[in-house]
Amino acid sequence: MNLNTALRISASGLAAERFRLDVISANIANANTVKTAGKDPYRRREVEITGDAEGVHIGRVVEDQRPFRQVSEPGNPNADPKTGLVTYSNVEPLEEMVNMISASRAYEANIAAFNSARGMIRDALQIGKI
Repeated sequence: MNLNTALRISASGLAAERFRLDVISANIANANTVKTAGKDPYRRREVEITGDAEGVHIGRVVEDQRPFRQVSEPGNPNADPKTGLVTYSNVEPLEEMVNMISASRAYEANIAAFNSARGMIRDALQIGKI
């Protein structure tokens, strides 16, 4: 592996973690959506990241199939008239915050690896100077 490959791999990690952060942000933003007439609430999404010798890539974005959260709110206009239950998104904000911290740390680790490779390239170029 040469230093250019290390830079490319770190850059792919940065892009993947940035995309992951965008998906997590969308999950948090839609955490309190409710089921309306004929339309289910927002379903939590997860990013599948794959890796190879060239770096990491976004495999796909999948919807979490866990059941929606149901809360008894008979006075809510979105409540089921028969049961009085309101169906909310299956997003758990606490879980999303943990995922956001994880993605942020992975992003920071990729920045550190990128900067290390860049520093090695810079130092290698200084060797030949007088």
